[in-house]
Amino acid sequence: MSAVLHAPWIARQATSLLAQRGHAWLLQGPSGLGQYDLALALASAWLCEKPDAHGACGDCPSCHAIAVRTHADLAVLMPETQMVELGWPLSEKAQAEIDDKKRKPSKEIRVEAMRDAVEFSQRTDARGRGKVVLVFPAERMNTVTANALLKTLEEPPGDVRFVLATEASHMLLPTIRSRCLAHTMTWPQDDEAMPWLTGQGVPAAVAQALLRSAGGRPTDVLRQTEAGLSPEWWAALPKAMHQGDVRHLSELSPAQAIDALQKLCHDLVLRQTGAAPRFFELAQLPASRASVLTLTDWFKRLMQSARTAEHPFNAGLMLEALTADAQQTLHAQG
Repeated sequence: MSAVLHAPWIARQATSLLAQRGHAWLLQGPSGLGQYDLALALASAWLCEKPDAHGACGDCPSCHAIAVRTHADLAVLMPETQMVELGWPLSEKAQAEIDDKKRKPSKEIRVEAMRDAVEFSQRTDARGRGKVVLVFPAERMNTVTANALLKTLEEPPGDVRFVLATEASHMLLPTIRSRCLAHTMTWPQDDEAMPWLTGQGVPAAVAQALLRSAGGRPTDVLRQTEAGLSPEWWAALPKAMHQGDVRHLSELSPAQAIDALQKLCHDLVLRQTGAAPRFFELAQLPASRASVLTLTDWFKRLMQSARTAEHPFNAGLMLEALTADAQQTLHAQG
């Protein structure tokens, strides 16, 4: 199981939720707080043959089956791209369609997968510990897929639990949210994030600097280091955008670039309103006379771009457009 699963802030929340009753949980909060890992920790504990108050034992056949992604009583629903990334097997039909190049892996949770999960929930469990359906990220369900889940959430058959994890709960159908017990992810305490990151091999100085760029979210720091983003790269980003240097974004995907530019825009708004920046040091921000209104319009354009960032027509052209828009905004006179 992933190291995040054993992070102290995840373990603390798992212990709290396991002490409560409920057949459906919605884990919500911003990215980087470990929603998926908490969902997997709950699923593991519910299916474990020797659980305790803190969660799964990690050693029984059930825990081993989850670790190798083969548990018969656990249905995992994700976009196919994410399932592949996290090591979960696709259905035989989906894998065959992709292997035969009939289609590409889906970036949404497919309605066919949800219907399979609903059918799965109606079958008898294989190990005598009930069944679990894990959905992540839940905001990747379209309306048809969500409605396929809704009836089963309302009237769960037998001993089945649901855990939905999301980084954008506002995108879920209100009817889905209302049928789940909601848990808002808690932030790591000040004395938890740094020791955990250094334990994952991130040098203390790098962890300290990138925790700021990640807004205090340790798992986002891990993603940044895995992507090769250094504190020096982050500190130079505002100046590079002021100069229109697209090369600074060349190693990023459009989605990563948009996330970085949104943070820059956020901090520029804070500076304009007299507040302290959150993601950058004040001295790292470029001189700019752009007004709050101009910056707000830029942020709206970034949000619009985010809708197509995962499947751009041309990633290079998108990065050039993002850089040009950033430079124009930073040079605006009001």
